[in-house]
Parts: sequence; C-alpha cells; structure tokens
Amino acid sequence: QVQLVESGGGLVQAGGSLRLSCQASGRTFANYAVGWFRQAPGKEREFAASISWGGRNTYYADFVQGRFTISRDDAKNTVYLRMNSLKPEDTAVYYCAAGDYGSSWGVEPDYWGQGTQVTVSS
Repeated sequence: QVQLVESGGGLVQAGGSLRLSCQASGRTFANYAVGWFRQAPGKEREFAASISWGGRNTYYADFVQGRFTISRDDAKNTVYLRMNSLKPEDTAVYYCAAGDYGSSWGVEPDYWGQGTQVTVSS
C-alpha cells in the first residue's frame, strides 16, 4: 500500500503560481510512476502531468502548454507540481496518483490521494 497526501493548493489570482506537493508513505515510492490529475466542478477527472520512476521521463497534457513542471525528490518521498501562469480554467481539485507505467498518461494509477483544491480568480 502507498498512502498519498497532497498539499499546496489554495486561492491565487490569474497569472500567479502555486507548487503542489504529494507526500507518500508506505511502500517504496521511488519504484512508482506518479501523476497529477485534476477534476473541475461538473467535469470528469483529467490527466495533467506524470513522471516516471527515477524521474527520467515526464509527460504533460496539452492544456499545460509549458506552464506546469512535475518533479520528484525520492529522498523525501515527494512529487511536486509547479504551476505558473495560472488561469481561471485551472480551477479544480488536484489529485496525485501512483502506480506502474501506463501508456496513456505515463502512469496507471493504483493509489490516489484525497486531493487539494486550487482556485484561480480572474
């Protein structure tokens, strides 16, 4: 089992930045690919970014457009999502997920966190 806890969400103005953190505990975190997904009100959950075990490969959704950066620090069992140039349409609950590699998103989620709210005001 892997337990994931997200933090770093909050309210920010359009154009601002946030850094989300996903802290893991349990089984060896370094062996897992990790992804960030988001779900806006009334919409389905969608993929945002992922990073492979070891951090060599990263994958991003088209809507990111170079604004987000995913990284990991396995010594701290933590994956980060740095989000710049935030837009109101980025408002959502952001979830991290861990699992093996998946061809669709770079991760096939087996474990999910509870999510952290990101709200971007215009």
